Amino acid sequence: MTLKSKQLIAIISLAAMVVLLYSLDIKGLIKPKDDREVNSSSIPEASTTINAEIASVNAKQLINVNLSNQITIVEEEVKAAKGEEKIALQKKLLQKWDDVNQPAPAAFIADDIANSQNSYNNWLASGDKFTQAYTNYKDSSAIPVLISKAIIAYNKALALNAQSLDAKTGLGVAYVTEGKNPMQGIQLLLDVVKQDPKNLKANMNLGLFSMKSGQFEKAIARFKTVLLVQQAPETYFYLGSSYENLGAKADAVIAYTKSKELAADPGLTKFVDQKIKELNK
Repeated sequence: MTLKSKQLIAIISLAAMVVLLYSLDIKGLIKPKDDREVNSSSIPEASTTINAEIASVNAKQLINVNLSNQITIVEEEVKAAKGEEKIALQKKLLQKWDDVNQPAPAAFIADDIANSQNSYNNWLASGDKFTQAYTNYKDSSAIPVLISKAIIAYNKALALNAQSLDAKTGLGVAYVTEGKNPMQGIQLLLDVVKQDPKNLKANMNLGLFSMKSGQFEKAIARFKTVLLVQQAPETYFYLGSSYENLGAKADAVIAYTKSKELAADPGLTKFVDQKIKELNK
């Protein structure tokens, strides 16, 4: 799958991402209705519903048979190999999963590589793959496992490079998403932007978490900072949503329109046009 294709998939799913954002209850960030305590049972228990084999089987159902067969061949070669040959084949397999945009099986392979070759870059790559996996995986019962694996990987990356802003950002996002101690994650992200005020990933995620907790003014400030670094359609989309939630319809229309223009995708254009029509009533 080409980079352009991957970007198109991401853009088409923007509306779904916003729905997902508001459906996730991040314990400690959300004020309970009627000021009642959040029931801890709403946080999913860690499960064993996913491992390398399950991730591979599930991912193969989402790609064509020819590509699936090619991957199976490499998987069998990995099983039979040892030492450096095995690592080389794992890297080949990892690339094949990347080419078909399937981060879950890729994450488990990256984890195996990091365990074999203990380096900062390998553990950071593993954490990033697990982050992509838990962000996109359809089976919610597997998500706690994927988050846990991301946390382990980022902590191992930080053990080798304690100053890594990328690892701190990934770990912060994972802690918040996990829900057990979200403020620990927020503090990590705030520490990142203190050191690097225009850090794209940290500001983007702080903006998303601000949206989730209803702090739309803060979200707007974060997204504007992101836009100083990178003009991306999804950032304008979230900016538009934040403005809309504050009742700033004119600003929301401007942001949504910019998102549509940058994406140049018929699906998003249709959604945004309908949104603008509603805002202009």
